[in-house]
Amino acid sequence: MVKESIEVAVPGTKPPEPAPAVGVGPWEGEWPEGGQWDEELLAAGDTRNVVDAYRYWRHEAIVADLDTRRHPFHVAIENWQHDLNIGSVVRTANAFLAKEVHIIGRRRWNRRGAMVTDRYQHVRHHSTVEEFVAWAQGEGLRIVGIDNFPDSVPLETYELPERCVLVFGQEGPGLTEDIHAAADATLSIAQFGSTRSMNASAAAAIAMHGWVRRHVFAQPV
Repeated sequence: MVKESIEVAVPGTKPPEPAPAVGVGPWEGEWPEGGQWDEELLAAGDTRNVVDAYRYWRHEAIVADLDTRRHPFHVAIENWQHDLNIGSVVRTANAFLAKEVHIIGRRRWNRRGAMVTDRYQHVRHHSTVEEFVAWAQGEGLRIVGIDNFPDSVPLETYELPERCVLVFGQEGPGLTEDIHAAADATLSIAQFGSTRSMNASAAAAIAMHGWVRRHVFAQPV
């Protein structure tokens, strides 16, 4: 005989809540017309990590639409020791709609932290600092490093240029001296606690938001 299991409620405890639904189910009603729609997603539902405006859109259509309104700042991170923060930096760059993300050093990087956002964010690789600097200069982009050097100036008071590339060092060592020397400016982030540094992905998010506040939300004088 197989006995049925009986769940007994423990006084003072709440039953576990069901996991929240992710995304949306199949499209209800007549399907919309247009080249951006993905018929498989319309039929089966869309559980991707995208904003509601892009639900049921083809991947290529989303990237093409993002390309029409990307911001003119770039993000770069050095990857000499296989930095695990790169995925988080890519995810944040996607959130702030950076033009491109640049990986300097090792080509391979851990994509787990990107949460698939690297599919929507352009990522370019540079084998050496010299190659990266030559590219940035050719594009007319100012190189702005983010690190705590003796000559660093506060991010909070620096006028971030509209066309620039924000460069971050890997966790621990920070920016290399080669990037430090090539940068038009090196900026530090104000800290008030006992630690002398913060996580690289957190610093990247702060700096990108600083650019957005300066060039997207700044009020005209």
